[in-house]
Amino acid sequence: MRKKYLIPLEILGITLAIIWLTPFYLMIVNSLKTKREIFEDTLKPPSSLTFDNYVQAFVELDFLRTFANSLIITVISVVIIIIFSSMAAYALSRTKSRISTILLFVFIAAMLIPFQSVMLPLITIFGKIEMLNRFGLIFMYLGFGASLSIFLYHGALSSIPRSLDEAATIDGANRFQIFWYVIFPILKPITVTVGILNTIWIWNDYLLPSLVINKQGMETIPLKMFFFFGEYTKQWHLALAGLTLAIIPVIVLYFFAQREIIKGVSEGAVK
Repeated sequence: MRKKYLIPLEILGITLAIIWLTPFYLMIVNSLKTKREIFEDTLKPPSSLTFDNYVQAFVELDFLRTFANSLIITVISVVIIIIFSSMAAYALSRTKSRISTILLFVFIAAMLIPFQSVMLPLITIFGKIEMLNRFGLIFMYLGFGASLSIFLYHGALSSIPRSLDEAATIDGANRFQIFWYVIFPILKPITVTVGILNTIWIWNDYLLPSLVINKQGMETIPLKMFFFFGEYTKQWHLALAGLTLAIIPVIVLYFFAQREIIKGVSEGAVK
């Protein structure tokens, strides 16, 4: 009886998986075709396996420089978000007062503010103080990414007993040492989650870089893909090859870290 009950769920799961994987199949298969083969049949596998489209897209995208720009911005932004958010969440978690409670709710409420409502004023202010491009973009990512990260860290910290802090204090450790040497290592699952979620968001973000970056040669992959896709809209074989190159790094990262993401979200949001 139990197996018969699970059959519809298995069929539903397989169907949803096929629907979810179909766009990836179409993108990868058509990126290996010629322009003529795409217009003849988009579902049919390529007649011959060639990577000429990828080579041309790699060159036209200036992929190494663009990849380096995205990597620098993403890594620095994620590291800063993790450092500041974890410390802020620790302070809010261990300081029981009305002010800390209000600050926590302010951070949570900030997640509900749509970016479009602060987009133009923010760019105007940063433009006046000349904080656009890479440095300004990283600073903005810290501001927009801190709220969710603090919320997740605060949830995980609430499950860590204060007795660890007290024991470390008796041993002569100060607050800084207690956090970095005792508490932060315990936060590894949620740190991985915060890192991956922010990496996926920052790596794939187009809107903020399009508003902040105004120097040639500093474009991120999504921004470069926008210009590339516009230039090669009618040449889908090149456009799809460039799109595949752009998403491969995040897919690989998510594939290897998905277990830690699920574990970290559960610890940060449930406990």
